[in-house]
Amino acid sequence: MTLRERLEWLSRMTLLVFILASAAFLSAITAMRVAIHGREVTMPNLVGKNVSEASKMLLSRGLMLRVADRIYSDQPINVVVRQTPPAGLLMKVSQQAHVVLSLGQRQLQIPLLEGNSLRASRIELLRLGLQVGEVSGVTMAEQTVDTIVIQNPRPGVGAATPRVDVLISQGPRETAYVMPHLVGMNEIDAQHRLDVTQLRRKVNYVSAPQWPHGAVIDQSPLAGARLPATATIELTVAN
Repeated sequence: MTLRERLEWLSRMTLLVFILASAAFLSAITAMRVAIHGREVTMPNLVGKNVSEASKMLLSRGLMLRVADRIYSDQPINVVVRQTPPAGLLMKVSQQAHVVLSLGQRQLQIPLLEGNSLRASRIELLRLGLQVGEVSGVTMAEQTVDTIVIQNPRPGVGAATPRVDVLISQGPRETAYVMPHLVGMNEIDAQHRLDVTQLRRKVNYVSAPQWPHGAVIDQSPLAGARLPATATIELTVAN
């Protein structure tokens, strides 16, 4: 065999060995991936399940349950309130799922707040380890401002939340007017129109030759604005 033939034979053998080694490597990688994925399972949804039921669901998939915390909630005692990792996540067999279990409803003593001021009620709730929740207001002529007229939860034992929502009086409805359009009117006519509302007003006189004498050339607030009964209207009149 000549030297050239030997080199060609050696090249072919080297290429064959490389191909076989590459095939073996890819086969090993594929087998490893299949083995790894074969040991993975999907995390089930445990929220709302009793702890014993949740534990059985996990054990059937090769997972373990660990109680991370217990909190008061509207759910019955020992029902899963939260879970980590969330449902649907791929987990390796033997990994743990951390759950938060319900202690049931906390039996709270809610005091009577209706008829008291919002400030006094806030202090009373803080003293009892409670707090004011959502505060809504309603206009009521027969109640003083910031007086609590309705509360939720009602007074007594059995509330599940430390937050007490209240409805407070905002006092009687304030008289209000809509600002009319006065620009271009004569000052006397504008004043007569405002006399009906008895609103306070301030008149400024400026030199404006382009306007008729005594014409209203500016107003504040602008037309259409909502005016409380205590507002002051400012008019600018051409002198």
